[in-house]
Amino acid sequence: MDDKLKLQMEGLIEKYAELLVGTSDPKHVEMVKTYALYSFIAKSMPPLVKHWNEESPEAKEAMKNIVHEIKELNEKHRNEQK
Repeated sequence: MDDKLKLQMEGLIEKYAELLVGTSDPKHVEMVKTYALYSFIAKSMPPLVKHWNEESPEAKEAMKNIVHEIKELNEKHRNEQK
């Protein structure tokens, strides 16, 4: 991937994080990256995610926590927008 595309993708992800959870600080951007990638893989290759969840229960729990936190931040952000 060339540097220009990399910078553009980073900007896109930062904006997505800002719109999704209300902030684009580095911690939340990393959470959103993880969430987006996991969601994509879960939708495109469910057996792979099922296997990963079975093989890595601690990682599955960590992922569940990230999803839960993003959902809470998203709800809070949407309520603040009203």
